[in-house]
Amino acid sequence: MGTGGATVPAVSIGEGLMKLHGYYRSSASFRVRIALNLKGIGYQDAFHHLRRNEQRAPDYLKLNPQGLVPTLEDDGELLLQSMAIVEYLDETHPFPPLLPGHPGDRARVRAIAQMISCDIHPIDNLRILRYLRTELGQDEAAVQRWYNHWITEGFQALETFLGGSDQTGRFCHGDEPSLADICLVPQVVNSQNFKLDLTPYPTIRRIHEACLALAAFERALPKNQGDAE
Repeated sequence: MGTGGATVPAVSIGEGLMKLHGYYRSSASFRVRIALNLKGIGYQDAFHHLRRNEQRAPDYLKLNPQGLVPTLEDDGELLLQSMAIVEYLDETHPFPPLLPGHPGDRARVRAIAQMISCDIHPIDNLRILRYLRTELGQDEAAVQRWYNHWITEGFQALETFLGGSDQTGRFCHGDEPSLADICLVPQVVNSQNFKLDLTPYPTIRRIHEACLALAAFERALPKNQGDAE
Protein backbone atom coordinates (compact mmCIF):
# COMPACT_ATOMS: atom_id res chain seq x y z
CA MET A 1 0.00 0.00 0.00
CA GLY A 2 1.02 3.65 -0.20
CA THR A 3 2.11 6.33 2.21
CA GLY A 4 -1.23 7.23 3.73
CA GLY A 5 0.41 9.10 6.58
CA ALA A 6 2.15 11.54 4.26
CA THR A 7 1.15 15.16 4.33
CA VAL A 8 -1.41 15.92 1.63
CA PRO A 9 -0.56 19.25 0.00
CA ALA A 10 -3.20 21.92 -0.33
CA VAL A 11 -4.04 22.51 -3.98
CA SER A 12 -5.12 25.65 -5.76
CA ILE A 13 -8.30 25.67 -7.80
CA GLY A 14 -7.81 26.55 -11.43
CA GLU A 15 -8.61 25.63 -15.01
CA GLY A 16 -8.31 22.03 -16.13
CA LEU A 17 -9.05 20.47 -12.77
CA MET A 18 -11.57 17.74 -12.19
CA LYS A 19 -15.02 18.93 -11.17
CA LEU A 20 -16.77 17.13 -8.34
CA HIS A 21 -20.53 17.55 -8.14
CA GLY A 22 -21.52 16.83 -4.56
CA TYR A 23 -23.13 17.86 -1.31
CA TYR A 24 -21.34 18.26 1.99
CA ARG A 25 -23.51 15.76 3.85
CA SER A 26 -23.53 13.13 1.11
CA SER A 27 -21.64 10.02 2.24
CA ALA A 28 -20.94 9.06 -1.35
CA SER A 29 -19.48 12.51 -2.12
CA PHE A 30 -17.47 12.24 1.10
CA ARG A 31 -15.87 9.01 -0.17
CA VAL A 32 -14.75 10.67 -3.38
CA ARG A 33 -13.36 13.70 -1.52
CA ILE A 34 -11.25 11.39 0.63
CA ALA A 35 -9.93 9.54 -2.42
CA LEU A 36 -9.07 12.79 -4.23
CA ASN A 37 -7.27 14.06 -1.13
CA LEU A 38 -5.35 10.82 -0.59
CA LYS A 39 -4.19 11.02 -4.20
CA GLY A 40 -3.33 14.71 -3.90
CA ILE A 41 -5.61 15.54 -6.84
CA GLY A 42 -6.90 19.09 -7.12
CA TYR A 43 -10.54 19.55 -8.03
CA GLN A 44 -13.30 22.13 -8.35
CA ASP A 45 -16.49 21.81 -6.33
CA ALA A 46 -19.97 22.09 -7.78
CA PHE A 47 -22.48 22.03 -4.94
CA HIS A 48 -26.01 20.66 -5.22
CA HIS A 49 -28.15 21.04 -2.11
CA LEU A 50 -29.95 17.73 -1.80
CA ARG A 51 -32.53 18.94 0.71
CA ARG A 52 -33.57 21.64 -1.77
CA ASN A 53 -33.71 19.11 -4.63
CA GLU A 54 -31.07 20.97 -6.60
CA GLN A 55 -29.88 17.58 -7.88
CA ARG A 56 -33.16 17.36 -9.81
CA ALA A 57 -32.45 20.51 -11.84
CA PRO A 58 -32.68 19.82 -15.61
CA ASP A 59 -29.07 20.84 -16.30
CA TYR A 60 -27.78 18.45 -13.66
CA LEU A 61 -30.03 15.61 -14.82
CA LYS A 62 -28.32 15.89 -18.20
CA LEU A 63 -25.08 14.94 -16.41
CA ASN A 64 -26.55 12.39 -14.03
CA PRO A 65 -29.98 11.03 -15.00
CA GLN A 66 -30.35 9.46 -11.54
CA GLY A 67 -30.29 12.90 -9.96
CA LEU A 68 -27.74 11.73 -7.42
CA VAL A 69 -24.33 12.87 -6.23
CA PRO A 70 -21.46 12.51 -6.74
CA THR A 71 -20.67 13.05 -10.37
CA LEU A 72 -17.07 13.61 -11.42
CA GLU A 73 -16.02 15.38 -14.61
CA ASP A 74 -12.46 14.69 -15.75
CA ASP A 75 -11.22 16.00 -19.08
CA GLY A 76 -14.21 14.79 -21.07
CA GLU A 77 -14.92 11.77 -18.88
CA LEU A 78 -18.27 11.82 -17.04
CA LEU A 79 -18.21 9.46 -14.07
CA LEU A 80 -21.11 8.36 -11.87
CA GLN A 81 -21.37 6.27 -8.67
CA SER A 82 -18.84 6.83 -5.90
CA MET A 83 -17.36 3.33 -5.87
CA ALA A 84 -16.75 3.38 -9.62
CA ILE A 85 -15.28 6.90 -9.32
CA VAL A 86 -12.87 5.88 -6.55
CA GLU A 87 -11.64 2.88 -8.53
CA TYR A 88 -11.27 5.10 -11.61
CA LEU A 89 -9.10 7.47 -9.57
CA ASP A 90 -7.05 4.53 -8.32
CA GLU A 91 -6.48 3.29 -11.86
CA THR A 92 -5.64 6.69 -13.34
CA HIS A 93 -3.60 7.91 -10.35
CA PRO A 94 -2.07 4.72 -8.94
CA PHE A 95 -0.10 6.24 -6.06
CA PRO A 96 -0.84 5.77 -3.26
CA PRO A 97 -2.86 2.63 -4.08
CA LEU A 98 -6.29 2.21 -2.52
CA LEU A 99 -6.41 -1.54 -3.18
CA PRO A 100 -3.69 -4.02 -2.17
CA GLY A 101 -1.74 -6.08 -4.68
CA HIS A 102 -2.78 -9.61 -3.76
CA PRO A 103 -6.14 -10.75 -5.19
CA GLY A 104 -7.29 -12.16 -1.84
CA ASP A 105 -6.41 -8.92 -0.08
CA ARG A 106 -8.20 -6.88 -2.74
CA ALA A 107 -11.27 -9.05 -2.28
CA ARG A 108 -11.17 -8.48 1.49
CA VAL A 109 -10.92 -4.70 1.08
CA ARG A 110 -13.75 -4.68 -1.45
CA ALA A 111 -15.87 -6.86 0.84
CA ILE A 112 -15.49 -4.41 3.74
CA ALA A 113 -16.28 -1.50 1.44
CA GLN A 114 -19.37 -3.25 0.10
CA MET A 115 -20.61 -4.20 3.56
CA ILE A 116 -20.97 -0.45 4.04
CA SER A 117 -21.70 0.90 0.56
CA CYS A 118 -24.13 -1.86 -0.47
CA ASP A 119 -25.69 -3.13 2.76
CA ILE A 120 -25.78 -0.18 5.20
CA HIS A 121 -25.71 3.08 3.29
CA PRO A 122 -28.40 2.57 0.59
CA ILE A 123 -31.23 1.95 3.07
CA ASP A 124 -30.19 4.83 5.29
CA ASN A 125 -29.54 7.58 2.78
CA LEU A 126 -31.47 10.83 2.45
CA ARG A 127 -34.02 9.76 -0.15
CA ILE A 128 -35.01 6.72 1.93
CA LEU A 129 -35.36 8.81 5.10
CA ARG A 130 -37.35 11.41 3.17
CA TYR A 131 -39.72 8.71 1.90
CA LEU A 132 -40.22 7.43 5.44
CA ARG A 133 -41.10 10.95 6.61
CA THR A 134 -43.26 12.15 3.73
CA GLU A 135 -44.84 9.15 1.99
CA LEU A 136 -45.11 6.84 5.00
CA GLY A 137 -45.79 9.56 7.58
CA GLN A 138 -43.16 8.44 10.07
CA ASP A 139 -42.10 10.87 12.80
CA GLU A 140 -38.46 11.69 13.62
CA ALA A 141 -38.30 9.11 16.41
CA ALA A 142 -39.33 6.36 14.00
CA VAL A 143 -36.89 7.56 11.35
CA GLN A 144 -34.06 7.52 13.88
CA ARG A 145 -35.00 3.99 14.96
CA TRP A 146 -34.92 2.86 11.34
CA TYR A 147 -31.56 4.51 10.72
CA ASN A 148 -29.88 3.19 13.84
CA HIS A 149 -31.33 -0.30 13.46
CA TRP A 150 -29.65 -0.87 10.11
CA ILE A 151 -26.36 0.75 11.08
CA THR A 152 -26.30 -1.30 14.29
CA GLU A 153 -26.89 -4.51 12.37
CA GLY A 154 -24.16 -3.64 9.90
CA PHE A 155 -21.65 -2.38 12.46
CA GLN A 156 -22.08 -5.47 14.64
CA ALA A 157 -21.04 -7.68 11.74
CA LEU A 158 -18.29 -5.30 10.65
CA GLU A 159 -16.84 -5.05 14.17
CA THR A 160 -16.70 -8.85 14.42
CA PHE A 161 -15.09 -9.12 11.00
CA LEU A 162 -12.47 -6.43 11.64
CA GLY A 163 -11.78 -7.23 15.29
CA GLY A 164 -11.34 -10.94 14.63
CA SER A 165 -8.88 -10.67 11.75
CA ASP A 166 -5.10 -10.44 11.93
CA GLN A 167 -5.26 -8.64 8.58
CA THR A 168 -6.77 -5.64 10.32
CA GLY A 169 -4.03 -3.22 11.27
CA ARG A 170 -4.02 0.46 12.00
CA PHE A 171 -6.65 0.67 9.28
CA CYS A 172 -9.26 -1.76 7.96
CA HIS A 173 -6.60 -3.68 6.05
CA GLY A 174 -3.04 -3.33 7.20
CA ASP A 175 -1.38 -0.06 8.09
CA GLU A 176 -2.28 2.14 5.14
CA PRO A 177 -5.73 3.54 4.27
CA SER A 178 -7.67 1.77 1.55
CA LEU A 179 -11.03 1.74 -0.21
CA ALA A 180 -12.45 0.12 2.94
CA ASP A 181 -11.51 3.10 5.13
CA ILE A 182 -12.83 5.50 2.50
CA CYS A 183 -16.24 3.87 3.01
CA LEU A 184 -16.01 3.41 6.78
CA VAL A 185 -15.36 6.99 7.85
CA PRO A 186 -18.41 8.61 6.18
CA GLN A 187 -20.66 5.93 7.68
CA VAL A 188 -19.27 6.54 11.17
CA VAL A 189 -19.70 10.30 10.78
CA ASN A 190 -23.32 9.80 9.72
CA SER A 191 -23.96 7.48 12.65
CA GLN A 192 -22.74 10.23 14.96
CA ASN A 193 -25.25 12.62 13.38
CA PHE A 194 -27.99 10.20 14.47
CA LYS A 195 -26.46 9.78 17.94
CA LEU A 196 -25.73 6.09 17.57
CA ASP A 197 -23.82 4.72 20.57
CA LEU A 198 -20.46 3.58 19.17
CA THR A 199 -19.22 2.09 22.45
CA PRO A 200 -19.82 -1.52 21.29
CA TYR A 201 -17.51 -1.04 18.30
CA PRO A 202 -13.97 -0.44 19.60
CA THR A 203 -12.21 -1.57 16.43
CA ILE A 204 -14.38 0.65 14.22
CA ARG A 205 -13.80 3.60 16.55
CA ARG A 206 -10.05 3.02 16.63
CA ILE A 207 -9.78 2.86 12.84
CA HIS A 208 -12.00 5.92 12.46
CA GLU A 209 -9.74 7.91 14.78
CA ALA A 210 -6.64 6.75 12.90
CA CYS A 211 -8.17 7.91 9.63
CA LEU A 212 -9.12 11.34 10.96
CA ALA A 213 -5.52 11.83 12.09
CA LEU A 214 -4.67 12.07 8.37
CA ALA A 215 -5.17 15.38 6.56
CA ALA A 216 -6.84 13.66 3.59
CA PHE A 217 -9.72 12.46 5.76
CA GLU A 218 -9.95 15.53 7.99
CA ARG A 219 -10.15 17.91 5.01
CA ALA A 220 -12.93 15.79 3.51
CA LEU A 221 -15.20 16.07 6.57
CA PRO A 222 -18.61 17.60 5.87
CA LYS A 223 -17.98 20.48 8.25
CA ASN A 224 -14.93 21.52 6.21
CA GLN A 225 -16.75 21.87 2.87
CA GLY A 226 -17.64 25.12 1.17
CA ASP A 227 -21.37 24.37 1.28
CA ALA A 228 -21.45 23.26 4.93
CA GLU A 229 -24.31 24.71 6.98
